[in-house]
Amino acid sequence: MTADRNVHRIELFRNRLRTLIVVEPVLDLLDFVPDEDKQRIRATLTQKGDICAADALLDAVIRGPRPPGWFVGFVAALETAGCGHAAKYAANEPPSAALEAENDNCVRLINLLQLSLVQMKTRDVCHRCHDRGRLTDEDRQNILAELDNRGPISGARLLLRRIMRNEIGWFSDFLDILRETEHMGLVRELQGEPLADPGGKGLIPCFALALCTLLTICPVLTPSSDMDLYSELQDNQSMENLDCSMSGNSSGPDIVLHDYQMEVARPALDGNNIIVCLPTGSGKTRVAVYITKQHLDGRSSRGQPGKVVVLVNKVPLVDQHYSTEFGRFLKHRYKVERVSGNSQLKISFPEVIRKNDIIICTAQILENSFSSARGGHEDGIRLSDITLMVIDECHHTQKGGVYNNIMIRYLKQKHRNVQLQKEQKKPVNIPQILGLTASPGVGGARTQQKAEEHILRICANLDAVAIETKELGKEAKDPFKRIQSAAERKEDPFGDVIKGIMEEIHNHADLKPLCDPGTQNYEQWVVQKEQNAAKEENQKVRVCAEHLRQYNEALHQSNTIRMSDAFSFLNKFHAEELKKKYDPEAEESIQITDTERFLFALFKGKKEKLQDLAKHPEYENNSLTLLRETILKEFMGREEARGIIFTKTRLSAIALNQWISENKKFEACGVRASHLIGGGDQSVVKPMTSAEQKDILNKFRLGDINLLIATTVAEEGLDIKECNVVIRYGLVTNEIAMIQARGRGRAEDSSYTLVEMEGSGVAERESVNEYREKMMSRAIQRVQKLPRADYEKKVKEFQMQAIMEDRVRTKKKQQKSMKTEHPSKVRFSCRQCCAAVCSGQDIAIIENMHHVNVTPQFRELFLVRENTSLQERLLDYEVNGVIACKKCGQRWGSMMLYGGIECPCLHIKNFVVTYNKKNKVFSKWNELAIRFPAFDYVEHAQLVGQEDEDEEEEETE
Repeated sequence: MTADRNVHRIELFRNRLRTLIVVEPVLDLLDFVPDEDKQRIRATLTQKGDICAADALLDAVIRGPRPPGWFVGFVAALETAGCGHAAKYAANEPPSAALEAENDNCVRLINLLQLSLVQMKTRDVCHRCHDRGRLTDEDRQNILAELDNRGPISGARLLLRRIMRNEIGWFSDFLDILRETEHMGLVRELQGEPLADPGGKGLIPCFALALCTLLTICPVLTPSSDMDLYSELQDNQSMENLDCSMSGNSSGPDIVLHDYQMEVARPALDGNNIIVCLPTGSGKTRVAVYITKQHLDGRSSRGQPGKVVVLVNKVPLVDQHYSTEFGRFLKHRYKVERVSGNSQLKISFPEVIRKNDIIICTAQILENSFSSARGGHEDGIRLSDITLMVIDECHHTQKGGVYNNIMIRYLKQKHRNVQLQKEQKKPVNIPQILGLTASPGVGGARTQQKAEEHILRICANLDAVAIETKELGKEAKDPFKRIQSAAERKEDPFGDVIKGIMEEIHNHADLKPLCDPGTQNYEQWVVQKEQNAAKEENQKVRVCAEHLRQYNEALHQSNTIRMSDAFSFLNKFHAEELKKKYDPEAEESIQITDTERFLFALFKGKKEKLQDLAKHPEYENNSLTLLRETILKEFMGREEARGIIFTKTRLSAIALNQWISENKKFEACGVRASHLIGGGDQSVVKPMTSAEQKDILNKFRLGDINLLIATTVAEEGLDIKECNVVIRYGLVTNEIAMIQARGRGRAEDSSYTLVEMEGSGVAERESVNEYREKMMSRAIQRVQKLPRADYEKKVKEFQMQAIMEDRVRTKKKQQKSMKTEHPSKVRFSCRQCCAAVCSGQDIAIIENMHHVNVTPQFRELFLVRENTSLQERLLDYEVNGVIACKKCGQRWGSMMLYGGIECPCLHIKNFVVTYNKKNKVFSKWNELAIRFPAFDYVEHAQLVGQEDEDEEEEETE
């Protein structure tokens, strides 16, 4: 009964409690609330604001598990978190009706006068409030952080929201504090003393002026309804929404820019195309949100429709931009939607464009829709449908990229518009362009002049009138940087055994490599050997080259991760190769050549020795030891560490995560690790789905995971402000990647460490990147200082060059298409055993991308195996297994289920193509100049149906 009374009391005072609870500190103190509920409440706080989160917290308290002492713990949590007023209501000790009414009036007054109060000296007031016990330590830290990160107005609003949740008596203390901090004007306003009215026609009470202002914003209210205003707002929206109502927005939190952000945004607010180039973590996306709002507001006030498309280059960034920026600030006022390749909405993308004001999507989806419109399809959209296009990570707007394809359309239309105007015809509308980047790079430039040319080309590609930057000084601190080099191993018996195996393979196939095994150059050499052998139908060299490539990868792994990981990799490869040689249906071995027997026996003979050597920690590489020391030092030396380790391959990311999870020292110092890899299916490692990536990133943001081991997928765009440890583990590419990776460390006292093997050249490449970063900064400054006429001339030249190059490419493609041979002119043979497979005339295309062979003759040549790395895909088809050569076991492709019909889908990289009497190998179908016919579903369905009927008749007979 007591528990029921406590629950009833919370429900009775619910409307009061949800406006008085400060969610995060209270939540931290409630140990009986399950972790999943805490995550959900924190997500609600981020997405919907204080009151909705407080509602969710109260639901979790009264509807979740309530162990003995839960109510006492809840009240104690409220008191400890500085919510004494809420604690009194919960404990059934509410103030008298008179005091409650008086307190409500004080709260109304503060809200009505916020436009004046936010001009106070927030830092001084905050410290005095803390000294008087009206703010907790955490309150003060949060307010000062808001002040530093989002500006004085935002900090003042947070202070006011927090002070109003104090116990009764706070108002008189607040007045005293304002007096002590020399805010006499604000004190007079709060006490209702008259001020001169803005029109200079006399004196009016400021309370009435504030009320008139509010009634102007909310004309549905009358003076008599004012006293109910605050309670209505309590029931319907958060205090953040009230703040925005009073600052001119219909709802949603304020968008407050720092001075430097406003400065770089100003040209875009005037309608110009610009590139905003600010360091990672300095609020580029917030600038874009502000520009988007002003753009839509301006067009709305002029009675013009507005449509904003935000383009990103990675799927996880779609949800990130929606939840943390565009959706958070603008969904209360405008319709905001997000679409990615993993979303069902991509099917109806034109409808999404029509129905929403702001659309966040991956660039390829927009490009596909543009292509559809050009082809005359109804399910396409046109450039003129968009009024503002925001391009995130716009340094990718270069040759061959999807961003560049989109901008080439824009540039062509812009230059056509010039001609239309000359002909006194109406030009076609084109959108305003806003590019965002932290590092445009220098494009591999070796001279300052070439670096400047690179910057100008990016400006030209984005049709930018300027590239806007700002020196942030103290506001932007690079993390502390160190380079740590591990000494080479004195002994490497594990690697020596692998090199010995490789030498035996060289002798067997009469191969003479020009470089040392275990290097990138060797990788390139052996890949070329495999391709040439496939074209020459030299099975011996081809299969040897394939095995050598795997051993080379194992050498690389033993130099970066554990020997045991390298051994597991080799063991798995050989197990899968042996599995190919067995047909479960025929229960007999597939053809095995003498060379394959030699290769299998070679590994089998050395397997036990490799396995034994992998168990000796004294032979492990020193870079792994150095990495362990670095991680332990960072996590043990910080109160709260959160970091990212960047590594080169997916295999190494997974292996490093496993290594950390198995080491008790890491667990003892609080390391909670997970790996993050890409979603493409081009490697031997099963890729991560978008949902898996999103889940890992969310856990990292919440702190459930505090160390990510990631490939380059995490370099750009990942928004983790609390990250204070960044480690690049033997991975150096270009200056853009260096800047982006370093920028992941955004928290105070962040560190950036490069761990390399001595003599690997990694440190030297990092030094070159640092120099190129300086080149980039100088190039941007010089471009900014160019006379306007010179800048415009150079930009126009580069634009015309880009347009002409695109026309040449298009013309060549058309000519190639015109010369396309009939499909019967090409033949396909197995890449491994060279067996004839089919003619090009047997192949048809599904959805303009999937090449299938559904002939009965082809079905006799392959067997179907289970696909061990199936992925969920929101498509009209699904992958249903692997098809492999019956003769040698070589994988040919996959079995698709399309509309209920099994369709063997061929991957061209697994075949040798005989074309014009020459053998060739291709990695993609579009490299082959053959126009295959579309798959005739109806015709094939009828044939399948007839076969099924014939089988049924035979069974009946």
